[in-house]
Amino acid sequence: MENKSFEPAKKYILKESISIAEGGVVSKQFIKNKGGNVTLFAFDKDQGLSEHTAPFDAIVQIFEGKAEVSISGEKHLVREGEMILMPANIPHALHAVTSFKMCLIMLKD
Repeated sequence: MENKSFEPAKKYILKESISIAEGGVVSKQFIKNKGGNVTLFAFDKDQGLSEHTAPFDAIVQIFEGKAEVSISGEKHLVREGEMILMPANIPHALHAVTSFKMCLIMLKD
C-alpha cells in the first residue's frame, strides 16, 4: 500500500480529516495500490465535478452534507450516511447541494 496522507493502524474521523475550502473542491488521497484507491473530497456549496467517465467502478460515501450525483443523466440526492455506486464507463457528475464531504473508493479490476 502506498500511503500518501494517513498512517496505517491508526483510527481517523473522516469528517475531521479534510476541510471545505470556500468556493472550492479539496481532495486528499488516503490509499493507492493496484487494487484501487481511496480519496477524501470536500466540496463547498454549488461546487462539483463535471460529467465524465472512469474505467473502474467507484463508490461514493457521503459523510457530511448532501450531494446530487448524476449517473447516465439520472439524478440522485445522496445524503450523509448514504452511498452510491457509479459503474465503470458510465457518465457521472457530482454537484454540492450543500457543502459536503465524501469518500471515493475506486475499485480496479
